[in-house]
Amino acid sequence: MLDLSQLSLYLVAALLLAVTPGPGIFYVAARTLAGGRAEGIASSFGNGLGGMAHVLAGSLGVSAIVLASAELFTALKLIGAGYLIWMGYRTFRSARRDALEASIGGTVTPPIGPRLAFREGVLVEALNPKMAAFFLAFIPQFVDTTGNVVLQFLVLGFISVTLNTLADIVVAFAASGIRQGAAARPNLVRRLREGSGLAMVALGVGLAFARRPAH
Repeated sequence: MLDLSQLSLYLVAALLLAVTPGPGIFYVAARTLAGGRAEGIASSFGNGLGGMAHVLAGSLGVSAIVLASAELFTALKLIGAGYLIWMGYRTFRSARRDALEASIGGTVTPPIGPRLAFREGVLVEALNPKMAAFFLAFIPQFVDTTGNVVLQFLVLGFISVTLNTLADIVVAFAASGIRQGAAARPNLVRRLREGSGLAMVALGVGLAFARRPAH
């Protein structure tokens, strides 16, 4: 069974990690600035489902296999990095294009909708092998090896993912407020969207150069 003092320490650590900016948070912010609160919240839950995929994989030992294989880790890393860079570029480009279209009375890019935002959120989180490394390195420190290790891993992983999702939802509401407040200042909205896109590109580049954890 989980020790209450260890569980309390885990909750504090997981909360601090949840509010640390990462690919999921930047995607939620960019998605909200581009398409509104509904898309931001949908992408938050998508991130949560992608995170649970890592938790389930970790509990079954799949993540350990991926991390132990340089080829598998590199393949997943490059796919995830490429996806982030592509989404960042798309966000930046659409912000520029929408500003130009608005200046000449053209049609701006329509929102992608909550359903697609949810699917993209799943992929952003699921294609990040650093999340697999995080769960395998972080959670076992709080597991009581005399108890049901798999069940404890799942419970702690679920707690972490829930905190991450709540942090993402807070970001979605904050970004939505910024979007509404800046509605009368289209240039500011454009710069915010461009900045979010560039942040995702930077995260993708960083992920591309991430090293496989040493064993």
